[in-house]
Amino acid sequence: MLNLPNAITLTRIALVVVFTAAVSIADQYSWGYLAALVTFILAACTDWLDGYLARRLNQVTTFGKLIDPLADKIAVSAAFIYLTGVGLCPVWVTILIISREFLVTGLRQIAQDHGVIIPAGTSGKWKTAFQLAFCIASLLALTWMHTPEYLPSFLDQLAALCLWYGSGASNFLYQFTLWGSIILTVYSGAVYCVGARKFLQR
Repeated sequence: MLNLPNAITLTRIALVVVFTAAVSIADQYSWGYLAALVTFILAACTDWLDGYLARRLNQVTTFGKLIDPLADKIAVSAAFIYLTGVGLCPVWVTILIISREFLVTGLRQIAQDHGVIIPAGTSGKWKTAFQLAFCIASLLALTWMHTPEYLPSFLDQLAALCLWYGSGASNFLYQFTLWGSIILTVYSGAVYCVGARKFLQR
């Protein structure tokens, strides 16, 4: 049954399609950068909203436990691939993140074959939060670099801080969100491996 939280989760996947379309035309139409930024922020907000409503309305479902982390993987993978393409994220980081997602998806499938649904754990949620923060900050920086006139004035300083090419505060912000994503990606992946070990031994 498709309830409201699950519908919001599916909306996140649809927003990824819009995000991909926006970044694909950004070089020809400068407003594409802003459209990509806004779309990704909306997608990130739905990541919090669907979980909140599922708990608040007591509508936590097996489908939701499966599709919610999948939607996160699709959104994050699309953003990291794009950011790697424009030089804002190292290639090896994107490979690491996407490889982890494939690994965890496989482990979830093995557990599901044994009748067990593995929901997103705390470390996985923090991993997603850091990844989304890195992606949003990078997209904000891109928008500021290419089309600063589209940003409200109060976002100028924040966008400047998100430019990774400087030093000091901007370099700290870059290192914090990027390395936080890397560490939590590895750690949360290890947690899933330990949790699924009993199924792998059967």
